[in-house]
This record gives sequence, C-alpha cells and structure tokens, in this order.
Amino acid sequence: MSDRPDASANDLVKNSNLYREFQAEREEILKHKWIESEKAGYDIGFERALTDWIVKYRSKWRKARQAQQSQTNQTN
Repeated sequence: MSDRPDASANDLVKNSNLYREFQAEREEILKHKWIESEKAGYDIGFERALTDWIVKYRSKWRKARQAQQSQTNQTN
C-alpha cells in the first residue's frame, strides 16, 4: 500500500509540463554532447555540453519550442 502514493506522485510529476520540458531540454543537451564529442574525438562530458548548449542554442530552442507548442494548442 505504501507504494501507491509514491507511484501516483511519480506519475503526476512525469505528466507535468515542467517535467516534459526538462526532459526535452535534456535530450537536446545529450544530442549536443554527442555531436561535439564526435567533433572533438573524445567525450566532452555533460557539464561542458550543458554550458555550451545553453550559451549557443537554448534561447533559440526555447523560442522555437514555445512557437511549436502554441501552434499545437491552437489546433486542438
């Protein structure tokens, strides 16, 4: 019985918009890490990829994502 409240709370978090946005951003950072590591010839690490992605791409990515979500919401 003690597992059920935790499972419900976990489901609530995973279904939240904030969590979905976090997951989408994390996926973009991991893609960036892979691409930059391939270019460098070694694993650049998550921290470096995170910092580089935030500085170079986050703002445009968020604007594009918000525009996409706005279109999706208008069609629903």
